[in-house]
Amino acid sequence: MTLFDLHGKTAIVTGASRGLGQYMSRALARAGADLVITSRNVDSLDTFRTEIESLGRRALPLALDVRDYDSIQAMAEAAHSSYGKIDILVNNAGCNIRKPALEVSWADWNEVLDTNLRGTFFVAQAVARKMAPREYGRIINIGSVTSVFGYAGLAPYCASRGGTKQLTMSLADEWGPHGITVNCLAPGWFQTAQNKALYANKEWLEYLVDRIPLKRVGLPSDLDGAVVFLASDASAYITGQTLLVDGGISTGATKATT
Repeated sequence: MTLFDLHGKTAIVTGASRGLGQYMSRALARAGADLVITSRNVDSLDTFRTEIESLGRRALPLALDVRDYDSIQAMAEAAHSSYGKIDILVNNAGCNIRKPALEVSWADWNEVLDTNLRGTFFVAQAVARKMAPREYGRIINIGSVTSVFGYAGLAPYCASRGGTKQLTMSLADEWGPHGITVNCLAPGWFQTAQNKALYANKEWLEYLVDRIPLKRVGLPSDLDGAVVFLASDASAYITGQTLLVDGGISTGATKATT
């Protein structure tokens, strides 16, 4: 079990003011990691910082807008200066705009792609520059089941998450010689603040659950083991991979007809 022990490690989790970012942060803290937690509004992290500290771990809240290059550089510098090293990055900050493709505006496209894809790359770049001299690092880019599946009404989001999967493989190839692994953690259908309205539709929810082999949507705790695994030495020889945590929906299976 020492392979999964993160004591002595420092982890950055972007987009940690709510949702899955907070759950993954808790999992890393319980495994022993000290944290850097980020949000565009740093004051929104006060309560969560106290919670992480109650677990006996350090937590440094930092402002970060992944759409702003200078903000990314400032966050990476502050994180490194405070802890002296960065071992783990969970590239979680993201957004979504749900619209029919014929109604997606230029601004809609830019907001989603700038956040989910460009932001993911430049945060990874800034942090990898700190990891490379130590020849050690674990980068976990958060993707989605839409990294491998397409869904109507989500064209920019699907493009961004598909791009995250490809980006992950490219960075893994380039940064592997520096001791940095880069993997994509791709959740399936989890209820978050972004998609809360969908889950209020009982008919849609029943349809969705019927398509999931495990017959339920994801619980935030379902990601705990996966994020700790990819952040730890248990995954030392795994890089460039996309780990789907989706209850099996990506199998594409439907009910048997015979």
